[in-house]
Amino acid sequence: MADLTSRFLGIHSPNPFWLASAPPTDKEYNVVRAFEAGWGGVVWKTLGLDPHVVNVKGPRYSTLRSPDRNIMGLNNIELITDRSLDVNLEEIARVKRNWPDRALIVSLMVPCDEESWKFILPLVEQTGADGVELNFGCPHGMSERGMGAAVGQVPEYIEMVTRWCKQYCSLPVIVKLTPNVTDIRYPAQAAQRGGADAVSLINTINSVMGVDLNAMLMSPHTGNQGSHGGYCGPAVKPIALNMVSEIGRTSETRNLPISGIGGISTWRDAAEFIALGCSNVQVCTAVMVHGFRIIDDMLSGLSNFMDEAGYTSIADFCGKALPSVTDWRYLNLNHVSKAVINQASCIQCGKCHIACEDTAHQAITRSKNGQRYYEVKEQDCVGCNLCVSICPIEDCITLRTLAPGEVDHRTGEVVRADSANWTQHPNNPLAEADTIRPLVE
Repeated sequence: MADLTSRFLGIHSPNPFWLASAPPTDKEYNVVRAFEAGWGGVVWKTLGLDPHVVNVKGPRYSTLRSPDRNIMGLNNIELITDRSLDVNLEEIARVKRNWPDRALIVSLMVPCDEESWKFILPLVEQTGADGVELNFGCPHGMSERGMGAAVGQVPEYIEMVTRWCKQYCSLPVIVKLTPNVTDIRYPAQAAQRGGADAVSLINTINSVMGVDLNAMLMSPHTGNQGSHGGYCGPAVKPIALNMVSEIGRTSETRNLPISGIGGISTWRDAAEFIALGCSNVQVCTAVMVHGFRIIDDMLSGLSNFMDEAGYTSIADFCGKALPSVTDWRYLNLNHVSKAVINQASCIQCGKCHIACEDTAHQAITRSKNGQRYYEVKEQDCVGCNLCVSICPIEDCITLRTLAPGEVDHRTGEVVRADSANWTQHPNNPLAEADTIRPLVE
């Protein structure tokens, strides 16, 4: 049986599934329900010192839906906790006392001055919490007050505040990074220089969800005005995976522990984050849509996957897929693939033909002997994967890799064996390019 126990920064929890700092972790009632359901840990909704945090009394959330009404993304304009610091600290202490086997991290966001951090950190430590997470990611509301993403977008601020926290707190310090930057490696390195024990990412993405075209008002709005908010949910997962992998494959930060966040809805999503270097994961939107009981499927699914793959612990496959992520210049141009349509499962919808004919390489027929029939023309196919991506039937269209010695009928060339040193191969147009990934401080 797979051991799902998490040992992140020395913080033990029965599994790697934590709830992210958000409405589901706003108070004792929610957190206890989550622990009863089986969640391994929580990051308590962000605490602050400002007594004047007031949330809007109108819409705080908005969703982006697929045509079949599934929620692809969720936007929120909710601020940090609007409950008093004393009440939150009292509840945190009680929950940790009653649930000693679960991880309890406290998210913090206070003004960017040393005295504020020096004041709040000992109060949190007294609760018995397992660690703190510095919220340098929130893109709305609090960032306008010089906190959240306003700090996370300035590496010098990240390093400075992290140093303060390591000075005034003996708990593990996790720095939560904002995705609203050009290059995630800069803030990650700043956190590491400041002494961070780990980073968590991604926080929400700055967004406006839509426009009410009848009223000509942004949507959602309170009264006649709205504000940009934080976007999360399944649609942000690819962005999160990219940023996680960037940190994991950069030499300066490859040993920095990561807690993965961003669109995690299933055990498979979690496993992908772990495979790219995350030691655990945090979930938010999925529980806001489906409730805490989704943990059952996450636990059983991850456990079954690990058993079938022969992994006995999370560490066995943490970062295992990371070496497969590289720069474009290192891609092997000797590799040739061709699309293949399984006629037995093809429903003759024609989506592949339309996509290929109108927007790609005109490599799929639409008829044979006067009948509708979709077939790949190998002499025109470049293996771009577009038809595979848009086909509504799983595994109806797949890619076949041509073996060394086969002829690529599109070019007439014989497929070569993979080069042992592809970056120096004469067919590589970037063979002479600088092989060092630039990261200028």
